Amino acid sequence: MLNFDQVSNKFKELNSSESNEMNLLDFDFVSVDDWDFNVEEIEPLMNLTQPQKLVQRENDCTSLIKSSGSRLDRPMWDFSHQQSQLPSSFKILKDYDTTRFIKRSKTEQNIIISNECIKDDNGSMLSTDEILRLGAEKFIQSFTIRGDQEPYMFSHPFASSFLGLPEEDTRNVALVENLLASAEKVGQKQFDRARRILNECDKLCSNTGNAIQRLVYYFSQALHERIDRETGRDSSKGIEMKRLVQHIEHSLMNLNLTMIAAHQNIPLSQVTQFAAVQAIIDHVGESKKVHIIDLKIGSGMQWTILMQALVTHQFESESIKHLKITALCTKLRHKIEETRERLMDFAKSLNLPFSFNIVMVKDMTELKQEDFEIDDDESIAIFAQYILMWMLARPDKLDSLMRVIKGINPRAMIVIEVEANHNSPVFVDRFVEALFFYGAFFDSLEDCMKNDERNRTATELEHLSQGIRSIVATEGEERTIRHVKVDVWRAFFTRYGMEEMELSMSSLYQANLVLKNFACGSCCTLEMNKNCLLIGWKGTPLNSLSAWKFS
Repeated sequence: MLNFDQVSNKFKELNSSESNEMNLLDFDFVSVDDWDFNVEEIEPLMNLTQPQKLVQRENDCTSLIKSSGSRLDRPMWDFSHQQSQLPSSFKILKDYDTTRFIKRSKTEQNIIISNECIKDDNGSMLSTDEILRLGAEKFIQSFTIRGDQEPYMFSHPFASSFLGLPEEDTRNVALVENLLASAEKVGQKQFDRARRILNECDKLCSNTGNAIQRLVYYFSQALHERIDRETGRDSSKGIEMKRLVQHIEHSLMNLNLTMIAAHQNIPLSQVTQFAAVQAIIDHVGESKKVHIIDLKIGSGMQWTILMQALVTHQFESESIKHLKITALCTKLRHKIEETRERLMDFAKSLNLPFSFNIVMVKDMTELKQEDFEIDDDESIAIFAQYILMWMLARPDKLDSLMRVIKGINPRAMIVIEVEANHNSPVFVDRFVEALFFYGAFFDSLEDCMKNDERNRTATELEHLSQGIRSIVATEGEERTIRHVKVDVWRAFFTRYGMEEMELSMSSLYQANLVLKNFACGSCCTLEMNKNCLLIGWKGTPLNSLSAWKFS
């Protein structure tokens, strides 16, 4: 069996001359030596105790509220007691927890992994998600008391003893409450009032504070930018967002220290990639010639996993004769070529027959099936990782791509997407969804990279904050980040005659094995939504993995 450390050393030797760019094998990733490709059943995995953590948290919050003397004597998601009419744009807050809690309660039997998350004693009683929900509840409660008056900022009656929480949690709840109040005013185009509230938030939030303070900081910056755009203070709309998109694309292509540190310490990426590679093997594993068409290859880190699997396990038969990867791109060809060189060297170190092609088009509408060099005896799998969402603002591009894929008729199309609804035309609805979604991401960085503040800060600045800016500050075609949930993708793929395939037990097993290699893996949740695997953090789904074929 091939040893991962040996492969790592070989790759380091091949790249010893490179000093400016970090190499993915300079770090210890999950070893494929522990990867069992022959899992037939995982009964211990499927017989886990049904999660009761969410119910317990709601009970705990209710008890805290009762003990603090508040009149609220019901679970947080029950707002039937309120008489004042909420702003119509913020009705989503009223329903947010109800919808999510009921949905999860109905699908408890589909939870694969939901271990008790080990929480560090950092002076906070609550997770980021819990603080966000308490802040939302406090915003609604305050609105029913004040009506449409100026917020009390950080001097409201509960500021010193809200829920009997530690002072830091109390301030964090107040930060969230006032951030939501500002977003509401932006949605109502009351920009002066929104800016006044944001200025108060800015006094207590920071990009170097705790998870909530950092989250509020980046959302506050995005709200400031939206206000400037709406009031004509920012005249560089198109230019600035074009630079933003280019920045995100460059960041995803670069194999730098920040990306590797996040990949190494946060389980979400590796869980998704290992399960996805297993899904590919399940559908093309019997072929001697495998052709992977990657629609957004990035650094290509995921294909080192596949290469090791092909060489190490050889599918229990003769050695694979050839692996071909075709990368599709519309720009940054030089970055794709750098990825090609890395993968070519890595394959050579494993004695794996390998070729790498690049298909470059100026626009996705120009793509043709003939652009791909396809042999009759190849087994083709298409890998679509965080690419389809970028084309939601341009349906013509997405339609053109899907028609070409249908003509290729691959054995499987493996899709990895963000599991969130950030495509609502209503600004405040989109804001609330994004706040809870990115709150889970900031929480994961807080837990998993607490000893690496430099790379954690860089990850938030280079990646997460840019997504927040796009979702919050922009509209129209400028709003390039438009995440939608798997139910939307199901309806979309059905239009092209596609069927969702069941992920194998082996894919689920690989995901579980990866989690065991992370100290914070217990905070990750794996859940089945029909045939789709949802990967989440402390109960909040963040990514989806699904497999498709043409009927």
